[in-house]
Amino acid sequence: MSKTADILLKAAGIITAVSAAAGAAAFIQERIAEKKHPEKKSPHHQGPYEKYVKRPLDATLSMGALITFSPILAATAILVKKNLGSPVLFVQIRPGKDEKLFRLYKFRTMTDERDEEGELLPDEDRLTDFGKKLRSTSLDELPELLNIIKGDMAVVGPRPLLVRDMVFMSDKQRLRHKVRPGLSGLAQVSGRNEIPWEYKLEFDIKYTDDITYLGDVKLIIATIENVIKKRNIVREGTASDMDYCDWLLEKGKVTKIEYEKKLAKAEDVFRMR
Repeated sequence: MSKTADILLKAAGIITAVSAAAGAAAFIQERIAEKKHPEKKSPHHQGPYEKYVKRPLDATLSMGALITFSPILAATAILVKKNLGSPVLFVQIRPGKDEKLFRLYKFRTMTDERDEEGELLPDEDRLTDFGKKLRSTSLDELPELLNIIKGDMAVVGPRPLLVRDMVFMSDKQRLRHKVRPGLSGLAQVSGRNEIPWEYKLEFDIKYTDDITYLGDVKLIIATIENVIKKRNIVREGTASDMDYCDWLLEKGKVTKIEYEKKLAKAEDVFRMR
């Protein structure tokens, strides 16, 4: 065995050990927090896999993936910097498990062009050809591995939506927040942006009702197949998927007055964080 191969094997062993330790530490911290603050424990029923295996496994897999794909991450960052400038990362506040807000990390795919009044231009005007290609490969999602390692997200779960979308959801639809949001989920492999919003949220609830190891593996495999075949990237006829609240307004499911009141409520959520 060459010295280089020996070094790589040792490095792989260290990465695996560190990843496993990180996952175990995250799991222990979560159990301690539950004991210290039982009132904050989610009423969502967790099976053995979800309670004892999913979080450590997510941290381990994500740590390994982050290191394995580091050359791709670096190359993508350079391309984003060249084509879109700084900052390279797009950071946005999203609701996570139990509606706790966190910072979501993605590679930028749009410019920051604004109109004469200082308002951002519509997505279709800011989404460049480079950004479209980045989204089609799903490379823009890779920085979310950091969110998974931190514990904000899981590998599989309902996709993290906007705070402004959350306040428009019914009590039943908001049950999707009883689990960590995921890098990919049941709704994404079932049509992603090509299916109506109400069905996407139904898929999210369906996932939270039956979280299993085998189910997660199947969803990961289906996600990889979608990425390779570039399926279900953007809803046909739109530059970007329409936000849930905007979709409700466009479909006449909420009035303009209700829409404005809910948006004001979303702003209150930000101020209270």
